[in-house]
Amino acid sequence: MRIGELAKLSGLTASRIRFYEAAGLITAVERTANGYRDYSAEAVWILEIIASAQEAGFSLDQIRHLLPLGSGDWQHDELLDALKRKVAEIEEMQKRLKQNRAHLLAAIRNIENRPADLDCSDKAQWVLDRLREDGAVATGKRRRAAAR
Repeated sequence: MRIGELAKLSGLTASRIRFYEAAGLITAVERTANGYRDYSAEAVWILEIIASAQEAGFSLDQIRHLLPLGSGDWQHDELLDALKRKVAEIEEMQKRLKQNRAHLLAAIRNIENRPADLDCSDKAQWVLDRLREDGAVATGKRRRAAAR
């Protein structure tokens, strides 16, 4: 099938398909006598896998290593390990996002509840002091430890 039909079936643009081809994610693209690309029927599901994996957060390099080497030649153990690693990464990211959310809510709370009778710089210091007490601002050793 030609690239226009593949684009229609896969929901991807022709330029995106050519990009995946250049990146080595779609293999065995044949050229007809007039130079048109001719894709196999399996290219549709390969493109669907690539698009889904990208949406799940996999890089193109990670996807390249997960795709089957040939028609139906999946490396099941590697695929399963990669999926489990991605789930662990997502869980860690969710944990960090939950902490970030809590810190931002603490900052909002402290800014909204700061004493009105302080001047601007004293209000800022008051808010920072509250955030440090809440653990929402990493200081000194904690900031260096968090960076490791």
